[in-house]
Amino acid sequence: MNNKYELTDETKNVGIIVLHRIRALRDIPSFGIKAGDLGGWIESDRNLSQNGDAWVSGNAEVSGNAWVSGDARVYGNARVYGDAEVYGNAEVSGDARVSGNAWVYGNARVYGDAEVYGNARVYVNAEVYGNAEVSGNAWVSGNAEVYGNAEVSVNAWVSGNAEVYGNARVYGNARVYGDARVYGNARVYGDAEVYGNAEVSGDARVS
Repeated sequence: MNNKYELTDETKNVGIIVLHRIRALRDIPSFGIKAGDLGGWIESDRNLSQNGDAWVSGNAEVSGNAWVSGDARVYGNARVYGDAEVYGNAEVSGDARVSGNAWVYGNARVYGDAEVYGNARVYVNAEVYGNAEVSGNAWVSGNAEVYGNAEVSVNAWVSGNAEVYGNARVYGNARVYGDARVYGNARVYGDAEVYGNAEVSGDARVS
């Protein structure tokens, strides 16, 4: 198969790393990309698959051992680095950061100033945005949303149609799922489960 992109001679330094701007060698209709269009920045062809429609655009940067593949898209001022992977139909945009061994895949979206790192997984139709953080071995899946200044960490799972937002924290082995909502300054931790139509808010603590 013919290559989808090439590295141009346009470079920039990020610390000791040299990034190259990419140029499309073929059309990518799904993203409105035409052959010859310039894209974003990658360290090497180990960062972006030549197959599928995966693309890096704008001022976005992909470096280290990070890998973008499938039909995924990284754009805006987003950064993907470390050993992170973005694949499927996932999107990382805005000023978002995906790093460590984190995976963002399926139809997941990470945007705004959100950060996903550690061994975290964000997948299916999940969204992480605002100033939210997902880290450790945490998983966010289904149609779940984590946003605002919320944090999901350690081994916590947020799934289904659940929402975690405000300054809420979900951590430990906690599970939040169904149509549950955790917000305000609430903390859900330990082996706690919050599910169904439950709401945990204010300064509540559930463990």
